[in-house]
Amino acid sequence: MSRLPPTLQKLPLPIIGSPLFIISNPQLVIEQCKAGVVGSMPALNARPASQLDEWLHEITETLAAYNQANPDKPAAPFAINQIVHKSNDRLEHDLEMVVKYKVPIIITSLGARPELNAAVHSYGGVVLHDIINDAFARKAIEKGADGLIAVAAGAGGHAGTKSPFALVQEIRQWFDGPIALSGSIATGGAVLAAQAMGADFAYIGSAFIATHEARASEAYKQAIVDCNSDDIVYSNLFTGVHGNYLKPSIVAAGLDPEHLPESDPTKMNFGGDAAKAWKDIWGSGQGIGAVKSVTSTAELVGRLKREYEEARSRICEAR
Repeated sequence: MSRLPPTLQKLPLPIIGSPLFIISNPQLVIEQCKAGVVGSMPALNARPASQLDEWLHEITETLAAYNQANPDKPAAPFAINQIVHKSNDRLEHDLEMVVKYKVPIIITSLGARPELNAAVHSYGGVVLHDIINDAFARKAIEKGADGLIAVAAGAGGHAGTKSPFALVQEIRQWFDGPIALSGSIATGGAVLAAQAMGADFAYIGSAFIATHEARASEAYKQAIVDCNSDDIVYSNLFTGVHGNYLKPSIVAAGLDPEHLPESDPTKMNFGGDAAKAWKDIWGSGQGIGAVKSVTSTAELVGRLKREYEEARSRICEAR
């Protein structure tokens, strides 16, 4: 096991809930943390920007009260995702809010900035950076990130094309810090498999879309239940960055999922236009075949925990 900062030690389950654009909200984050997994959301989900202050106050106060009432079973820490790309004109404001509330974990995406890492480190926070290959991983650590989120093939939303086996093994040749693995993980057995490959945590997003607390439409949630990996389309059309999306939502938008045009990657956008696009075009990873019903966050985490323990038991028995 790699060395982990105190914030990431002793989690009840080695799972980080990935920040879901538009969908994650304080209710989902709080329930994830109470259930024993790291809950997260993008800062950009708070609109207008002033709402982020309100949401961070709600999350920190609610979890503090929960921990006081449950000293023997405290909540997991929470994380906020910051899009570092130049199109995000809110980054400075949102970073000020993160520092104000001393958010335990920051997840950075689409760029790595030493000054952001330094700001988070100033209060003892941990920075995990999204990467899709070994070269980006090295740059992130060189610029001060504490750990990495290896976004492998099959992950929901913006995703890479590398096999998780290849990606983790390349990083582990030189990096001994925290690694979370993302890509089609939706069962407790897959969580254990991520650890067996060398990751410390599984990074799970799509399965949480089909929860009562998620801020997704009922049609979107049901599509997560009804679809499987055959229904996932990989395209850069919608934001300029390649990602995985549900085929039915693309068809509903009047597009042919088999013949989507390429987008200009220099025109990446994560503001209002992107939000509108993602409201109609539904991001999803390939692991949704394991999602059989819309449930509460607590029920989903409970299933993952049971499956995780069962998988560990099978391994022990096989020995």
